[in-house]
Amino acid sequence: MDQRQREHIETVVLTTTGESSGVARAHDAIIQSSWRRCVHQYGLDPARMQEARILPQMRLREHQQRIDDFTRIARHGLETLYGQVGGMGYVVLLTDADGVTVDYLGNANTDAALRRAGLYLGAEWSENGAGTCAVGTALATGQALTVHQADHFDATHIPLTCTAAPLFDSYGQLNAILDISALSSPQAKYSQMLALQLVRMYANQIEDAYFLRRHRQDWMLKLSPASEFLDVNPEYLIALDADGRISGHNRRAQQMLIAEPGVEARGLSLIGLRFEALFEARQEDLGRFVYSRPSEQRVVRLSHSGKRLYLSVMPPVLRLQHGMPDSAALPLPPELEALCGGDAMLQQQLQRAAKLVDSRINLLINGETGSGKEFFAKALHRASSRRNGPFIAVNCAAIPETLIESELFGHLPNSFSGAGSRPKRGLIEAANGGTLFLDEIGDMPRELQSRLLRVLSEGEVLAIGASRPVPVDVRVISATHHSLDQLISSGRFREDLYYRLNGARFVLPPLRERSDLDWLVQKLLAVPERESGFTISDAARERLHRHRWPGNLRELRNALEYARVVCSHGHIEVDDLPEGIGEAAVAAREAAGVATHSAAALEPAVLPPEGMLLMQYLRASGWNLSAVARQIGISRMTLYRRMARYGIQSPNRSDTDAGESRR
Repeated sequence: MDQRQREHIETVVLTTTGESSGVARAHDAIIQSSWRRCVHQYGLDPARMQEARILPQMRLREHQQRIDDFTRIARHGLETLYGQVGGMGYVVLLTDADGVTVDYLGNANTDAALRRAGLYLGAEWSENGAGTCAVGTALATGQALTVHQADHFDATHIPLTCTAAPLFDSYGQLNAILDISALSSPQAKYSQMLALQLVRMYANQIEDAYFLRRHRQDWMLKLSPASEFLDVNPEYLIALDADGRISGHNRRAQQMLIAEPGVEARGLSLIGLRFEALFEARQEDLGRFVYSRPSEQRVVRLSHSGKRLYLSVMPPVLRLQHGMPDSAALPLPPELEALCGGDAMLQQQLQRAAKLVDSRINLLINGETGSGKEFFAKALHRASSRRNGPFIAVNCAAIPETLIESELFGHLPNSFSGAGSRPKRGLIEAANGGTLFLDEIGDMPRELQSRLLRVLSEGEVLAIGASRPVPVDVRVISATHHSLDQLISSGRFREDLYYRLNGARFVLPPLRERSDLDWLVQKLLAVPERESGFTISDAARERLHRHRWPGNLRELRNALEYARVVCSHGHIEVDDLPEGIGEAAVAAREAAGVATHSAAALEPAVLPPEGMLLMQYLRASGWNLSAVARQIGISRMTLYRRMARYGIQSPNRSDTDAGESRR
């Protein structure tokens, strides 16, 4: 530790203990506030000098995958910025919202020194880990800033100068950080003013490029206070959906609009506001503002302040009607991709879900018990712009009917017998800013359904005993194994609530109908602490394929967990599986030995070509009806009807009987 580092540590200690000296006052308020957070909130020790933390490749890849689409769009901006500052000794870093460097441009000749300093791919620069630094403090404050030399909290970093700007997505969520840093620089902090302006400018350009890519299917509004710059460099970008509601905006548009009188009461969220609520124009008037008219004639005013702006409107880009769909070129978010190993039906559901992760409509998930409804909901949440908000799961069937109202809506002190003397915040309010997952929604008492309907329609929740509702911003995902249509017919579920919940419906296939069982088995047998994981014999794998899995994924997980514990040397044999796994299918096949041996007894003597082809599919699959239905692209019910038309019976009569019972 050299003399400069000792003096720096003393300055930080004096500042954070309230004994600020003249040296400490040389640091601006935002730096001093960050130092205090580091000591009092994060428990960091200014005397402890830490080496840069570089994540291992596997962990880094996880962070990169989460914002892979954003990084691809940002890359051109990073390269252009590096072209301007690289010759002056700067490196360019792009970090995610956790402060992990997911992309990096620097001089290969100084790689070793940059890696030691943490100015490198995989470096973690969160404020609670690295102390005051440009990336971490920009994440903590949401502001662009320079952290120059002794502004850093950790004395290890005081040779560095770092300038960073936050990058926001089109929903106002902080998505990433753009940073330029150098190993050395002039001592005066004002020498970094140009660096700060460059980072701000390129951050705006990257945000706008990502916005334009993400909202190609929406109405695009470009606004500027000057007509001369409207079509060249518009300052404000807003996207409208087909109903004329805001579906996205850039950061500058958000800051401009929330400053409007009457809008600030909503907080920072503008998503869902109607165009007419903000501008002195109607949605039907948007045609007047297309590019073909001179920019000075495209004037619009804000409805509250009357501020004059110039507006250019671009209609949605039409989706391709032939060839490969536009969405097929975009990979699934990694959170959704991790749910499927190639099953066609589930993959189709995930493709639909990927288009809706950031929509405001409520989602309904149907599926048998244990089919992964909560995993599906969590993946949707983590893939969405609400991922930094809470995910609150409520099992409506597990909470006693006498308590579910207070659990969901909360209560004031002594508002009912047994309420207690302290207020309680309900689970709906706890989910504010995030996702509320209502599992087994079909079991919610009917008298509470009307109260939930009010939350969905008004965006506010009223606690038991309260007279004033509290506004909430919640995305609701519901799930049930019941048929809500039948519950509506029997009067047990409100039809109006059903249509509020069912903005989009997903049906998860039961495990017995999925074609990716081997992938699931391999995934569940993988153990991070074991390099080789567990292996499974062909006989045991066949037994798993024969089982009907009434408990679905939950039953499979329990079975493999049991097998992992009782097996020898990490290899699972048939005897290591729990009792009953696949045994019923084996007994049924043995009992039907005669019929299986003589397949001719189960089919008519003469079949038309279509029937013969169907028989070939059935035999090749070992009479796995679900697999055949998926292979030829029809539903199981259609397959049952075709088998009946040609007089074909399955050797496993339970399959056909089940089909008959569903007709």
